[in-house]
Amino acid sequence: MSVLRAFKGYRPTKELCSKVAALPYDVMSSAEAREMVKGDPYSFLHVDRAEIDLDPSVDIYSPEVYQKAADNLKKMIDDGIYIHDEKPCMYIYRLTMDGRSQTGLVACASIDEYIENKIKKHELTREDKEQDRIRHVDTCNANTGPIFLTYRAKDDIDALIAKETAKEPVYDFVSEDGVGHTVWVIDDADTISSLEAAFAKVPSLYIADGHHRNASAVKVGLKRRGEGEYDKNAEFNFYLAVALPDNQLKIMDYNRVVKDLNGRTKEQFLEDISKDFEVRKSADGKPQKALDFGMYLDGEWYMLTAKAGSFDSSDPVLSLDVSILQNNLLAPVLGIGDPRTDNRIAFVGGIRGLKELVSLVDSGKMAVAFAMYPTSIEQLMDIADAGKIMPPKSTWFEPKLRSGIFIHELS
Repeated sequence: MSVLRAFKGYRPTKELCSKVAALPYDVMSSAEAREMVKGDPYSFLHVDRAEIDLDPSVDIYSPEVYQKAADNLKKMIDDGIYIHDEKPCMYIYRLTMDGRSQTGLVACASIDEYIENKIKKHELTREDKEQDRIRHVDTCNANTGPIFLTYRAKDDIDALIAKETAKEPVYDFVSEDGVGHTVWVIDDADTISSLEAAFAKVPSLYIADGHHRNASAVKVGLKRRGEGEYDKNAEFNFYLAVALPDNQLKIMDYNRVVKDLNGRTKEQFLEDISKDFEVRKSADGKPQKALDFGMYLDGEWYMLTAKAGSFDSSDPVLSLDVSILQNNLLAPVLGIGDPRTDNRIAFVGGIRGLKELVSLVDSGKMAVAFAMYPTSIEQLMDIADAGKIMPPKSTWFEPKLRSGIFIHELS
């Protein structure tokens, strides 16, 4: 059983929605955010990355930053940039990129379902990142960026959503990156009840993206519960989410670049990796199937294919391409023991294309690059079902959910 419930959302006026909607706070640096909002007073980055409105000398984790975020959000509401729905609603959010659309339900998920692992995880979180969003959510008294959830698609949910999307949307715009954003408001109590009942038959929801935001929202809710009795219907027991069916999602490759060959010559390196991989020259280095890895080295593309017996094919984590590369090449040959902390490795989202890998190596900033075949959504859910954790940087989802279109107030 999965719980999704309606809420009285804050959302931008129709005229300003396209100006308010912003990329998630964690896909850019503070410096990049400052550049992005120049001459743009409406961008939600003024809330999600409020340090951009303070002197650059101010620590981005200073209490002053979180208070500025809360002040900016209040001002946007007071200035009429946001409207407040008078009764609980659900919302439908469609994103369209390169002719492909994905349509999800915006609602509130339950922190208890997260705690009970009915909302399943596949990624570890870092305490420092959690603390940042805990302070942001708590000070703003709101969830400002939706958690990206998925579920195994169901025909009855598809039919209910299709019926609503046949109506006129409240927002329909294309953002500066070419992604289309279309939103419908569901304020009919019977339709909301039907959607709640349909999701109650969904065994599990899965976090696709936003593990840190999810963990932070849960911890804020638990903090507000305090000790003893609490109101189980209070908004702090729920958090903002978008649930999208698995069959509409696309995971892109998440590629790796390494600064050096760990003291090896090119010839030694190629010899060492041939123990667990078949190595051959490649025209473009783009993998066409699992167990294939593009490798760019010294101005040339190679294709590596994992040899049978070099990994445990029965284990859902160890049989992932990202695990095979880590365990058979990055760790034993290049000495990358912990990719979360080793500063010799960097990760490049597939949205940047393989040309970015070539550029990094040709510039001398990196010595070798690896182009990955994307992890599948089925692999993600199988690992979450098994209660296991994926290696870091295993998935890159596009398009990104925009922040600032929906806000869920905690009290």
